[in-house]
Amino acid sequence: MTKPLDRTILVTSALPYANGSIHLGHLVEYIQTDIWVRFQKQRGAACYYVCADDTHGTPIMLKAGEEGIQPEDLIARVAKEHQADFSAFSIGFDHYHSTHSEENRTYSNLIYKRLRDQGLIESRTIVQAFDPVKEMFLPDRFIRGECPKCGAGNQYGDNCEACGATYSPTELKNPISVVSGKPPVEKESLHYFFDLPTFKDMLDKWIGAGHLQTEVANKMREWLDGDLKQWDISRDAPYFGFEIPDAPGKYFYVWLDAPIGYMASFRALCEKKGLEFDRFWNEGSEAELYHFIGKDIIYFHCLFWPAMLTGAGFRKPSGVFAHGFLTVNGEKMSKSRGTFIKARAYLDHLNPEYLRYYYAAKLGNGVDDIDLNFEDFTQRVNSDLVGKVINIASRCSGFLNKRFDNTLSECCAEPALYQEFITAQASIAECYESREFGKAMRKIMQLADRANQYIDEKKPWVIAKQEGKEQQLHEVCSVGINLFRVLIAYLKPVLPAVSEQAEQFMRCDVLGWPDSFEPLTSHRVSRFKPLLTRVEISAIEGMIAASAENLAPKKIQSKAKSAVGGTAEAAEMIEFADFAKVDLRIARIVKAVPVDGADKLLQLTVDLGGDDRRNIFAGIKSAYRAEQLENKLTVVVANLQPRKMRFGVSEAMVLAAGPGGKEIWLLHPDSGAEPGMKVK
Repeated sequence: MTKPLDRTILVTSALPYANGSIHLGHLVEYIQTDIWVRFQKQRGAACYYVCADDTHGTPIMLKAGEEGIQPEDLIARVAKEHQADFSAFSIGFDHYHSTHSEENRTYSNLIYKRLRDQGLIESRTIVQAFDPVKEMFLPDRFIRGECPKCGAGNQYGDNCEACGATYSPTELKNPISVVSGKPPVEKESLHYFFDLPTFKDMLDKWIGAGHLQTEVANKMREWLDGDLKQWDISRDAPYFGFEIPDAPGKYFYVWLDAPIGYMASFRALCEKKGLEFDRFWNEGSEAELYHFIGKDIIYFHCLFWPAMLTGAGFRKPSGVFAHGFLTVNGEKMSKSRGTFIKARAYLDHLNPEYLRYYYAAKLGNGVDDIDLNFEDFTQRVNSDLVGKVINIASRCSGFLNKRFDNTLSECCAEPALYQEFITAQASIAECYESREFGKAMRKIMQLADRANQYIDEKKPWVIAKQEGKEQQLHEVCSVGINLFRVLIAYLKPVLPAVSEQAEQFMRCDVLGWPDSFEPLTSHRVSRFKPLLTRVEISAIEGMIAASAENLAPKKIQSKAKSAVGGTAEAAEMIEFADFAKVDLRIARIVKAVPVDGADKLLQLTVDLGGDDRRNIFAGIKSAYRAEQLENKLTVVVANLQPRKMRFGVSEAMVLAAGPGGKEIWLLHPDSGAEPGMKVK
């Protein structure tokens, strides 16, 4: 059953970090949240959606230092970029704020003092890694070394990506500071801790009361059944954040003030709209509070956050909704393949409504990852949106324009069919409410199929050629437009821009939820203009190519004096960090053929493991016959920007050495190597 319509709801999404651009993985969450909020508003609920940039922490401080600017300048620039991207994707925040705000400082201090005054904050001396060159304590992720469990190198200070082990930074072997490149030393520091174990019983009851998805609740119970530890909420100077009120030189850890940013953003909205803050945040509030987050941050939102709120006398969330990660074409987003796609790169090539619909069609209410498969994306958008929904209006509007002055018939000729569309609202609303967006899209497309079936059966293009059938033609096309109107109303949370254009075409009021829609009769519509065009493969290819181009190394201009006293171009000098970007991989040459019209080129098909196969044009024909190379192992640069050549696109580079001619030698690893292995 859907919930009553007279609801008061506050909704948040996790705060994007202010040291990078929004990408398609981020947008899963913001589109999911926005669809749910738009649905609630369309149904008449008093629903408010707030968010903010997460602006504090060591990474922000260091990045600003690298750029030679103040952190405030960095976060202001990123905030502008973030909000432009969100706006382009129709993410309809009621207010977007920053954690570096006076509202957030006020509530962070208030919550801390309330916890402190109840004896829930204690201090003690701990030993931390310290960079003696930069004179700063190092967060776990700013220390790298060898895993103490398996010995893998270049691992973070908190966990090993090779074996999955977790540990403390002091356990790393041969640790190095990421900031200075020098070994850190151990140094004592006084830190402040929040007494999380005190809230174990409360958390147990709250988790068991249906506020979380089943799989998230089960994960929380694993942590609760373990050894809950006190939470370190302080960091040492230098640090970009809020100084702890009674502890000079100590700052709130970013994860303390980040969720408080929800409160701060809503406080700013209250000031702007005249809303009552306490009505939403006080203990016992009847307003609903929901957080949409990624599954990687459930620990903070489902343990620390409700415990902090309870300890400080505020209400707990009504629900925390976690979602999975995004994969692209079945794999993690990859910069080398051009599938780590920023929001702006997408917007430069494709309509944002396409992505909103595709994500909606893939999203359920669980925490499973979703895959953005570009072939499926193209087919689904072209078939569902253009071929089914928009096509209904396109098929009917032409006749209305030519024959009936764009005016609908005096009555609805198919009341039973129309009512079938209206009756579906209850089940579609339930799907939206429960975040089963994929099910909602399937139900809506079934109705679209039904509308197209009706038009196919009536054949208005045939009726139009028959004498004395004007009224029938008028009624059939008018029914089609009315069914289209109901479909657009159902899709409005997903396609806000298309819905607005459709409302203008139909010259109707802003579409509410169609639970009591009466058909439009004797109503004049506008001349129809296409609301969406088909996805073109070339646009997707352009987006991927543009994303891959972002990896092109910046040229470092360098000149040197020649031995004879003149100025000559020297080889471009690079830093070690530039060289470290090169991804060398073992590959098996699956196929090798000469290239017609090219004296020096062989076309190689190489296997990098899994389903990763690349096309390479290599200038090695003078040294190797094609048949010599097949099934041989070699080394390739896997993250080289694809290069468009006259013969096709070369997607990587094989490594070879020698003066040229017949003296060119490919690098051949030993027989123990496997395709896809990284070469160090």
